[in-house]
Amino acid sequence: MSAATPAASTPDGVSPSATTANVAESSNKDVASNVDQLILEYLSARGHKAAKQAFLEEIERNASSTGVDKGKQPETAPSATISQEELVKQLAIFAQKPADPDQNALKDSSSVLQELSSTGTPQNIQNLISSIGPVGSEEILSLDPTDKHEGFRELEAWVDGSLDMYRPEFRPILFPIFCHFYLDLVQHGFREAAQDFYSTFSASLSPIHYSTLNHLSTITLPYHVQTDEVAQRFRTEKYTVRMSRSGFSLLVGWLTEGVGGEPTGSGEGFAGDKGRRGRAAVMRVVNNHLRFEVTSSATASVSPRAWEESTGFLSAVVPQTNGSSTDANAFNASKGELKLGPAPIPEDLRAETERTLQDQAMVDHDPGARYDLHFARQAPPAGLVSPTLADLPPHPPMFKTVDVKREVEKVRDTRKRIRLDPSVLNTANANTAQGAAARARALPSICAYTFHDVGEGIPCCEFSPDTSLLAAGFSESYIRLWNLKGEKLKGYRSDFQSSSVRDLSSLQKIREKSGSTTRKLVGHSGPVYSVSFDPVGGSATPPRYLLSASADATTRLWSLDTMTNVVAYRGHQNPVWDVKWSPMGIYFATASRDRTARLWSTDRTSALRIYAGHLSDVNAVGFHPNSLYLGTASSDCTARLWDVQRGSCVRVFYRHDDIVSTLSFSPDGRYLATAGEDLAIRLWDLGSGKCVKKMTGHSASIYSLAFSAESSLLVSGSADWTVRCWDVKAAGGPRAKIRENGTLTNGTTEEHPPEEKEVESNETLDLLATFPTKRTPIINVQFTPRNLCLVAGPYLAPETR
Repeated sequence: MSAATPAASTPDGVSPSATTANVAESSNKDVASNVDQLILEYLSARGHKAAKQAFLEEIERNASSTGVDKGKQPETAPSATISQEELVKQLAIFAQKPADPDQNALKDSSSVLQELSSTGTPQNIQNLISSIGPVGSEEILSLDPTDKHEGFRELEAWVDGSLDMYRPEFRPILFPIFCHFYLDLVQHGFREAAQDFYSTFSASLSPIHYSTLNHLSTITLPYHVQTDEVAQRFRTEKYTVRMSRSGFSLLVGWLTEGVGGEPTGSGEGFAGDKGRRGRAAVMRVVNNHLRFEVTSSATASVSPRAWEESTGFLSAVVPQTNGSSTDANAFNASKGELKLGPAPIPEDLRAETERTLQDQAMVDHDPGARYDLHFARQAPPAGLVSPTLADLPPHPPMFKTVDVKREVEKVRDTRKRIRLDPSVLNTANANTAQGAAARARALPSICAYTFHDVGEGIPCCEFSPDTSLLAAGFSESYIRLWNLKGEKLKGYRSDFQSSSVRDLSSLQKIREKSGSTTRKLVGHSGPVYSVSFDPVGGSATPPRYLLSASADATTRLWSLDTMTNVVAYRGHQNPVWDVKWSPMGIYFATASRDRTARLWSTDRTSALRIYAGHLSDVNAVGFHPNSLYLGTASSDCTARLWDVQRGSCVRVFYRHDDIVSTLSFSPDGRYLATAGEDLAIRLWDLGSGKCVKKMTGHSASIYSLAFSAESSLLVSGSADWTVRCWDVKAAGGPRAKIRENGTLTNGTTEEHPPEEKEVESNETLDLLATFPTKRTPIINVQFTPRNLCLVAGPYLAPETR
């Protein structure tokens, strides 16, 4: 068709496209009119006269504006088609339930349909609402991201503006509400709002809950909320918060009336509509996800730290005593008194030890040896109940020569031990000669061993009790031994006949002719996560056996005489993270990813006891010095104390904010120290089960803990490449900022505050000293019986670019 050819037209001179548009417009008018009519019928049936009048006025305004724009038919112009979301907002109403006036009877579609059918509402409206889904007003309000931001801002302002006596009691409620608000925003797809909420409010909670907040920041998609373990724990479990009666009344008053402690000029409070919606958002979390334990104790009678320590997911991690209690202190008190004193030794072994000490004193002509009997008969510690021989796990009835040597050497170690007394630093001036001498008395000598060129990694290492051997487990599935005295490690030849062994001299003849100071033990099929030397010989003789735990779910017993694997213990279904000998040998315990710890004996290939109760991996185990109890540390942020023979839990230690990865018992049997991913060390009193204090200062995960022989000093090794020494007896607490003539110790003044980039130190007052390494994370710290501190770790070479 040429350009001059006229286009076809309709009889009335109107193009077909225009006709089609008119038909579509007419159809849209009919649909819009039908929707408007349905809404008007619904509002009339429910008796909402004011809403009906407002809706009619809105229709008229839309009709008039449309008519002016088009210049024709202003009286019949239709309104725009309403969306489902807008219709929900129009229909979202609140009707009180007869049984509970605070609940919305029209929260879900079934309730709405029941109400509509009872009032004779036309069936077409009921079908329309049935297809929409939930229409409760709170369902719509919960989707507004600004409500959560405003609600948390007001809540934080109210907490910070409360009286000093109530502030420590109110602060713990901020953390669970923050977490639920953040997860709600992510769940509903408000990613940018969630990130803004996190960046605005996380700073005030970070010092206590750093690790959990850091983990939450990685949850950015609704799928993450549904699959993440931490997120699901917040969703499915109730967070316990402990409060006094007066504090709880103030909180309820603030939630319901918006009053009760906010500072003057902090904002509009709940006077505006946005403030009321923010309060409603806070109240939804409080009602659905928090569990309050209201105590009759006065606020002033509870220490500020106790409020924070009695909050968390207690219902899951604390075994219930009387069917309902979830308080760790109540559970620990219900288990009664523990026998924490030193284990007794048989009388015949004691008599033989004393006779040997007297004979050697006469032979050696050692003037100090006459005091050995005094050290051999030390009185038990005051305030502790000591077990009897009948209380101990079964042991062989007859003692051996190695037992006598061990007890004799133990007495000598006690006499020759270097006494470490951290308390002398409290009165000494570090800048004087007396201060240097006091520092030498308070701090241990530290001998550090560094592994170089470790390949894929070295998860564990340990020194033998006599300090003659060092064993390390590698990610390449093998164990390597080093002789620290420079002596050669020799095994037995594989071609000898057992009938040729008649005495000690014939046994020596079948040893290997050559050897080296290091030896490789191969047998595991996965990374080796823990090694442990047998303690039977103590510091008197080299160990004869070595235990190792691996990712292949087995624990293996190695003979250090033959340098071969003797037994493989199977029972765990997942990787075994840790293994430890009992102080007297024979028995050992393992910790596994299968959430259990198990007790074994060397003469049986199956477990004797299974300690089940943790909610996540059991990362570490350790025996109490008297062998009656077993300590476990878990990824569920708790540590537990178990009765070795009964298999029951007798103490729960709950307060860590993240994974607990290591633990250590004090030699005097009074204390348990735990540490892990939350960068804090907690000292627990085993008798009461209460936290004595919290020690902070490390800037990375803590891998190992060890007490000095007098239980007065604690040493920790960390991924921050440092070894730190802590005073066990000191009160602790955060360091106060020292002011001199209005100037802080770091040189800043109130008029010239420090830059935001500066990070305030979190070191507590009980930190005595920090020993840095170049680039070596410390994976093991140990004390010898004479108080020499041994540490070891792999050197991390700088990355080459």
